[in-house]
Amino acid sequence: MAEAKIHQSGDAAGLAALISRAAGQTGEQSKGLPPVDRWKPPFCGDIDMEIRADGTWFYMGTPIGRQPLVRLFSTVLRKDEDGRTYLVTPVEKVGIRIADAPFVAVEMNRTGRQGQQVLTFRTNVGDVVEAGPEHALRFVIHGENNELKPYLHVRGRLEALVSRPVMYDLVELGETMTIDGVEMFAVRSAGAVFTVMPAKELEALSV
Repeated sequence: MAEAKIHQSGDAAGLAALISRAAGQTGEQSKGLPPVDRWKPPFCGDIDMEIRADGTWFYMGTPIGRQPLVRLFSTVLRKDEDGRTYLVTPVEKVGIRIADAPFVAVEMNRTGRQGQQVLTFRTNVGDVVEAGPEHALRFVIHGENNELKPYLHVRGRLEALVSRPVMYDLVELGETMTIDGVEMFAVRSAGAVFTVMPAKELEALSV
């Protein structure tokens, strides 16, 4: 086991070192993401870490400015059935706060494959995700101003909020189609159709 617990570390670099050592003990560290869904450590309390709505990570009230640290933390995030998000290692899990979604989709690329539109997104922590049957887009109408907020499934139960500039580009690719007898505004990617809203409500939307 790691010599110290995550929640006992006083700085983000120390946290990162603990996570890196703990993940390395599994022998599965070489390539890809850590197998956090297979780890079943005990819950060891909450730490003072927050991911703000714009994707900025804070630890003990201070922004984590080093992107490699943020990337490392992002690889051991897990959202459990209780709806909470945790940092997870083989030896412990600790709770953190999420203001909206843990990731932000900051870039979108449109390509074609076998005559179908394919939308690929890049998140603020470096994930590259192709929207499609395995990575759904969902759309939420939020707040008094009826703000449109798209979310992209990244992995596990974790999603990325599509940033506003990318959201505008995404909506530009939408089309009206009939689904179950109702005219819907929707977006296609990799053979999947993701409904945004009924077409008759589109003009009333504030974006």
